[in-house]
Amino acid sequence: MRKIKLALAVIIGATLLSSCNNAQTQAGNDDEQFLRNRVTQQEDGSITLSVRRAECYRDEKDPSTNTAEWNVVISKSGRFDVWLSSATTDTADLGYKNKVLLNINDNVLEVQPAVNKIVKNAFEVAPPYSRVDSFLGAMYIQDTGRYLVQIISDKILSEDVREDAVNEKTRLLSVTLTPTTR
Repeated sequence: MRKIKLALAVIIGATLLSSCNNAQTQAGNDDEQFLRNRVTQQEDGSITLSVRRAECYRDEKDPSTNTAEWNVVISKSGRFDVWLSSATTDTADLGYKNKVLLNINDNVLEVQPAVNKIVKNAFEVAPPYSRVDSFLGAMYIQDTGRYLVQIISDKILSEDVREDAVNEKTRLLSVTLTPTTR
């Protein structure tokens, strides 16, 4: 009986050690993934999140759930104005069917983008497109550190789709967070 208990203790111990080792390996892989795909805050405190650099998820059946994600390192916390940049062929009507949802650590903005600024000669777009910026609102980020940032919109087109998206009237280009000054 004693030998059975000892054998069971050895098996349980070995299982725990190997599972902890796998957890450490997974955490190491997550860290590598985060470091490889991270966006860092600029010296002036602003953060620019380009869809081209995002991890994109596309749902052909329900494009309103298309998602772009970024790993962001915030070194200066505070209040930020949030701007969305779109490429569009119609500066009067962006054509977003649904609200755009921005999620930073469960801090959520959900807004129907409107035309607030038309940026002429923007380097990100070529004719017949123009860049239009939409103010989404303000967001307070209390702590510094790592964040997963998500934006959900039917106008997020992954790289493989952008090539075929010549007929798309509007597509989401980027999200910019700029520090609010008083």
